[in-house]
Amino acid sequence: MVSFFKLLFKLGIFCFFLGSIALAGAYFYFSPKLPDVESLREVKFQTPLRIYSQDEKLIAEFGEKRRTPINFSEIPPQFTHALTAAEDSRFFDHFGIDIKGLTRAAFQLATTGKIQSGGSTITMQVAKNFFLTRERTFTRKFMEILLALRIEQELSKEEIFELYINKIYLGHRSYGIQAAANVYYGKDIENLSLAQHAMIAGLPKAPSAFNPITNPSRAIERRNWILKRMHSLSFINDQQLEEATKSPVTAKYHTSDIELRAYYVAEMVRKNLYDKYGENLYTDGYKVYTTLDSSLQSSANVAVSNGLIAYSERHGYLGAEAKWDLTQESMVEIQKKLNKTISYGVLKPAVVLSTGDKEAELLLKDGEKATLKWEGMSWAKPYKSVNRVGKSPKKASDIMATGDLIRIREKDGELHLTQIPKVQGAMVALNPQDGAIVSLVGGFNFTHNKFNRSTQAVRQPGSNFKPFIYAAALDKGYSAASLINDAPIVFHDKKLEGNWRPENSSKKFYGPTRLREALYRSRNLVSIRLLRAIGIDTAQSYLDLAGFDRTKLPNNLSLSLGSADVTPLQLVTGYASFANGGYKVNPYFIQRIENSFGEALHTAKPLTVCSECTEEIPNKAPRIYDEKVTFLTYNIMQDVIKRGTGRKALVLKRTDIAGKTGTTNDQKDAWFSGFNRDYVATAWVGFDQPTTLGRREFGGTAALPIWIDFMREALKEKPENAPSPPEGIVSVKIDPKSGKLAYPGQSDAIYEFFRKPNIPRGYASPSSSRQSNAAEELF
Repeated sequence: MVSFFKLLFKLGIFCFFLGSIALAGAYFYFSPKLPDVESLREVKFQTPLRIYSQDEKLIAEFGEKRRTPINFSEIPPQFTHALTAAEDSRFFDHFGIDIKGLTRAAFQLATTGKIQSGGSTITMQVAKNFFLTRERTFTRKFMEILLALRIEQELSKEEIFELYINKIYLGHRSYGIQAAANVYYGKDIENLSLAQHAMIAGLPKAPSAFNPITNPSRAIERRNWILKRMHSLSFINDQQLEEATKSPVTAKYHTSDIELRAYYVAEMVRKNLYDKYGENLYTDGYKVYTTLDSSLQSSANVAVSNGLIAYSERHGYLGAEAKWDLTQESMVEIQKKLNKTISYGVLKPAVVLSTGDKEAELLLKDGEKATLKWEGMSWAKPYKSVNRVGKSPKKASDIMATGDLIRIREKDGELHLTQIPKVQGAMVALNPQDGAIVSLVGGFNFTHNKFNRSTQAVRQPGSNFKPFIYAAALDKGYSAASLINDAPIVFHDKKLEGNWRPENSSKKFYGPTRLREALYRSRNLVSIRLLRAIGIDTAQSYLDLAGFDRTKLPNNLSLSLGSADVTPLQLVTGYASFANGGYKVNPYFIQRIENSFGEALHTAKPLTVCSECTEEIPNKAPRIYDEKVTFLTYNIMQDVIKRGTGRKALVLKRTDIAGKTGTTNDQKDAWFSGFNRDYVATAWVGFDQPTTLGRREFGGTAALPIWIDFMREALKEKPENAPSPPEGIVSVKIDPKSGKLAYPGQSDAIYEFFRKPNIPRGYASPSSSRQSNAAEELF
């Protein structure tokens, strides 16, 4: 018997040495094929592009994988306990492999011929996730073990754990625990409860099977098993176990936490950077900080939306978007169809369930029912054309019927019938001191139509162009008091394809008119005569300095009426020179770009106005216009608001704002561009396929209200900021009729600003002034 045990012992030793030789041989065979573990220190996780406002509000996220890598120090200890309890309870003690787990896996392989449970440690899973395939073979498993041993030699436990929790897939496009916390709970991992930590810790084993959204019952089983494991390992006490086990499933799908609607700008950023970074843009974790001010962008969003809805509603109701037969479909099917109907901003879909005399019952997208009162729908005269609406409705059934798919919005706390506007608009605002785009809206709704009208819509600016013609004339020696005849004129010009008989919008003529009054009253015939006097080439050169494309400037007198082709962004950039005292700035929207490590790859260095600088400094904006000319132009445009076509802006109760309306032929485009020294903004309204907005729609009707709504919020906390007269500008009294110096004691004399060389030389005569007043009274 003793000799038998000796024999068995010797056989065991022989098998051990034979196994050792086999393992050593396998090691030397596989070892050269192992990848460089050191590369894990340089690993780059696929992280989406994220775009922010200047005040760090998230605007957009581009990329297939939602991932937010975090450091080990940011992982809550409670989650570390939950994950190790679920995946590898001895992780912080073993050397990369778990002998007990591997023995179990080897026994399963020997008895079944297949690997059923891998016996994998977290370190082995890191080896597999970063370097190996997911095939279940002995070769891959052995490579995994060898790699795990090497990883443990090269990296600390904390580094290994950090790699694991940032790499793993956890369902619903989420990679890593931070992304999973955001997706399932809308919070960061550090803000989750014990039950929620355990729920996420249960996902690596099978993200689909244990998913709390798609399979909550199995997810609870997995979570509670992990909680019991945590209790058995003394990570939590009895009370924590009981409370967490009783916690209900609170997970629901959370999209990226977009904090600011600025989709047109987000697309501008994406397109701009894709040319440089290619597909890596969506995976390398870039963060882009734009120049947008979140409060100003929100104000612009609301202003454009309200302005276009107001235009749409004052031209009548277009009717239901669709008609659904409620007798042929169940309410469940109707609700499903309604849930699939896209909401556009504040415009929500609803289905009419029934109509009463002065109200209608609606089914809303959230499954609730609501009553639309008469006050919210009585506006809805039927649309006939842009110039005509039908009769006023008398009852709800005159407007809608059962089964109508309609749009509603909240107004003054009540539901209000509305519709998706067919008209479009744009608004862009800059800081005139450096060209930073602080807000930009490219249309009514990006989801509805992605065409960016602020940067891509090339339209005629109409009278919005006149300030540049007047400024060029002031630069050539004209003054605000210069008289130009507002009288009929006919041009025989081959470039204009025959006779041209321009008119004022009022169809009236007013005779000799001071330049100031001609601009704030937007007199077309004065602008034409002024352009003819200074020369088209002079005006084009002046516009060229402001950044307008000279090839798109007409080479005829129609230039004075704004027949050039410009975008809202080009126009607002030109106006910035009036707001900042005559300097050229370039619009920009990317302030800073960072890589995934927070290192700055790009920081904007814009041309910046520095009027007080006596020496040349880097990136100093060049002066393109004389400061005295821009002061006079600014001052005249203040009168556009005080007494001209922009009088609606008096509601802002500010004396420092200036601007100009613009309306093109047949009211196809409506504009307002205005500013003070803090902000310059342009609003545009029109149809994508140019057609009339209606005979009562002008720049002051359609575009100015949008500008007012924006500036009301933009300037709310800003003190008055108008420019002071620069050296060389004087104020003298003049006769308002002749533009000459006022005679002593003249009662109707007014003050006017002049450059010193342009002060009138003669005085008005009392008799001519009285005759002018008498003639005015006759008319």
